[in-house]
Amino acid sequence: MGARLYVGMTDNDWFHFLAEQKPDEVNFWRPGGKQSFAVLTPGDPFLFKLHSPDDYIVGGGHFVRFSRLPVDLAWEVFGIKNGAATLEAFRSKILSYRRRAGDGSANPMIGCIILTEPFFFEPEGWFVAPEWHRSIVQGKGYDLNSPVGASLLAQVSERLNWRAADSGMMAETGPRYGEPSAYAPRLGQGGFRVAVMEAYYRRCAVTGEKVLAVLEASHIKPYSADGPHAVNNGILLRSDIHQLFDRGYATITEDHKFEVSKSVKQEFDNGREYYQYHCIGLQVLPGDAIELPSREFVRWHNEHVYLG
Repeated sequence: MGARLYVGMTDNDWFHFLAEQKPDEVNFWRPGGKQSFAVLTPGDPFLFKLHSPDDYIVGGGHFVRFSRLPVDLAWEVFGIKNGAATLEAFRSKILSYRRRAGDGSANPMIGCIILTEPFFFEPEGWFVAPEWHRSIVQGKGYDLNSPVGASLLAQVSERLNWRAADSGMMAETGPRYGEPSAYAPRLGQGGFRVAVMEAYYRRCAVTGEKVLAVLEASHIKPYSADGPHAVNNGILLRSDIHQLFDRGYATITEDHKFEVSKSVKQEFDNGREYYQYHCIGLQVLPGDAIELPSREFVRWHNEHVYLG
C-alpha cells in the first residue's frame, strides 16, 4: 500500500473536548463494532473533519492500529482520551449513535482507531476538505502521491509550522510529514496496551487465556526504568502472571520460554499452577518478527528483576 492520508468524520463534542485536553494519544472510536479499518498503515496521517455547520478539517494525528473493544475496556485503556469526561458520558454518547441503528446494549463492542501525537488547529486554521461529497458517511482516503493528496498534506504541514512558530518550538519536518509511511508512531500507554494485545492475538503468551477482562499488557523493561512503550518491550499476560512477572517471580528467556522463580515455592509453599509452565515455550508470540520480545529488554528483566 502506498502512502495515504485519511479524513474521518468527527464527532464535534469529541473534538472540542480533546482540543482542550491536548492528550498524547486519542481513541477515534466508531460506534459500530463490526467494520474494520484497513485504509492506513502505522504512521500515516489521519485527519479530523467536523460535521456541519463546522464543515472543516480541524486537526489530526498519526495512525497506530485499529482494534475492537467493549466500551468498558476502551474506557479502562484510554479514559478521557476517548473524548468524554466520564465513563457514563462516554457510554451515553456511544449509545446515542447505536440506538439510531436499533442497538441499545449497555457494553457494546466498538471500533477503535488509535491515534498518537494528535494536533488540534485553532479555528483560523480550519480548512475545507478537497473533493468531498456530502454523501460520505465515515470518511475518505487520499493517495499522497496524487496532486490532491499532496496538496492536502501540505496544508496540514503549513498549519503545524504555524503552531510550532507560535509556541516557540521547532516545526516537525522531514520524514514525519513528508513521508508518513516511513514514520514509526510513538505509542502512548493506551496505544501500547492495544498494540500488545493485538500482536499477541488477544491471548496470554504463557497460558493461551482468551478472556480479555483478565489480560494485561506488561512492559518487559518497566516504563519507570526507561523502558519504551513498544510492542517488542511488551508481552500479554493473564493478570496473576503479570503480577509475578513484574515482581520478579517469573520471567521469559531469550529463546521465548517461561521461567518461574524458586522463590515462589520458598516464600508461599505453593505455585503448582505456575510451575506447570516452567521452562515451557510461550504458547503465543507475535507473527511479525519486529514485534517479538527484544533480547535486550528480556536480558534486562532477567538480570534486574527476576529473582532466579
